[in-house]
Amino acid sequence: MMTEQGDRKIMRYVFYSCDPAFRALPPEERELHKKEVGELVASAEIEVHAYSTVGLRADVDFGFWQLGREAEQLQTFQAKLNGTALGRYILPVHSYLAMTRKSQYIKGHKHEGQEDQMPAGPVGSRYLFVYPMDKQRAWYRLAFEERRRIMGEHFRIGHKYPNVKIHTGYSFGIDDQEFVVAFEGESVGEFLDLVEELRGSESSSYTARDVPIFTCVKAPMQHVLDLLDGTV
Repeated sequence: MMTEQGDRKIMRYVFYSCDPAFRALPPEERELHKKEVGELVASAEIEVHAYSTVGLRADVDFGFWQLGREAEQLQTFQAKLNGTALGRYILPVHSYLAMTRKSQYIKGHKHEGQEDQMPAGPVGSRYLFVYPMDKQRAWYRLAFEERRRIMGEHFRIGHKYPNVKIHTGYSFGIDDQEFVVAFEGESVGEFLDLVEELRGSESSSYTARDVPIFTCVKAPMQHVLDLLDGTV
């Protein structure tokens, strides 16, 4: 299935750890460092959506969902972030590159809030759940109509949880994973129930990998940074 480049956006989900040495800096210095990053995000030529993972994972403290038109735009933003004072204290521990594309399985299938009817990027829900995913090679050897039939069950389960919105990123050949799957929702428990039900679907039996999983809380950039040193 071919899609015009102009129809796509390139995305990066990146999760950073913060060096404890940052918290040892004087309060005034920390505030200046955070202000500098806030101004960088606000003026970026790409979309940068901030999320906190403080207290939710041991290895990372915050993350960005970035969307642009060209790979070089993502590079430019990271280079500018590296050049900030706070950039000396943060490390990108996990990074997943993907592109938007319409699903080949949705043709003839319509419902309110459908993924291909939403603009690329977040809808603004309270929580974001992100993970890389690979399918077993046997999946791709199935006839297309058989794969569409199997995905039909996947969609029907998803319809039972209308408050959970899915964003599928495609990574074939541009990063280690095949997909980056992101879900937005207002309830951690509702997402847990959805994933548990999906585990019993036929499509799940073809999953080769779907970890690590990141549970993220959406917040303004200043709040995300304040959580790094406990100044909330």
